[in-house]
Amino acid sequence: MRNLNLEKRLGRIEKRLRFIIAVFFLSFLMMIATFFYFDKALFFIPFLILATYFFTYFSLLEDIKKIDWLMLFLMPVFFSVISYLFYFLFPVRWLTRLPFIIFYAISMYAILLSSNIFNVGVEKSLALYRAAFSVNFFYQILLIFFVFNILFSFRQDFLVNGVISFLIVFLFSLQLFWTVHLKKVIEKEIFFYSLFMSTIVSEGVIIFSFLPVPITVFSLLPTGVYYSLVGLIYHFIDKRLFYQTIREFLIVLGFIFLVIFLSIPW
Repeated sequence: MRNLNLEKRLGRIEKRLRFIIAVFFLSFLMMIATFFYFDKALFFIPFLILATYFFTYFSLLEDIKKIDWLMLFLMPVFFSVISYLFYFLFPVRWLTRLPFIIFYAISMYAILLSSNIFNVGVEKSLALYRAAFSVNFFYQILLIFFVFNILFSFRQDFLVNGVISFLIVFLFSLQLFWTVHLKKVIEKEIFFYSLFMSTIVSEGVIIFSFLPVPITVFSLLPTGVYYSLVGLIYHFIDKRLFYQTIREFLIVLGFIFLVIFLSIPW
């Protein structure tokens, strides 16, 4: 009952204004976190997770049920944590901090809007859904690239790289495939497709961990594989997998492998 009363009170605030308030507070928290060195990351990450989850709930508020509590919150939370960690790969100064905070604020606003569109369950024939999917897919690809840059910069054991890759890719692909039908439960085929995606990418990461290529170039491999395979599977689930679509995704995948091949010092 208290939860319903809270929702009614917060619901009196216009939704677009709730988005702006959420982005403002999250951006402010992110800016504060960037003033501290990386050794304080373990202290700030839990705060970023809790704050992002709360303000995502504050933004969406209505009709959050069952699996929505994971799927609608996954992208905002991952974006906050991964962006924060990726920031430390650059020199820590105002010249990088200010553009980063602006990028974070704009991106978080776009991600929250996408989550809201998925939450209200608009018909996929509408341009609104297509826009939400495109934004969601774009930021998934960007975050995958960020994740592997962060992961490979630590130069961990290949098995560690494989396990982390498996978990990250599984969650991302699960969320993306879920947006096809936007049901309140996870369908078995979506679960197995996500396992397939995470297995392929993690195996690729393990194999290519032994290649002496630059971190940025190496990060392109799992990013390109994810982009191509998840795109193909998504269109297959959505029954829109045509020859032209297959060709476009395979061309991207082939280009990525070519870049990796040319980067290897033979």
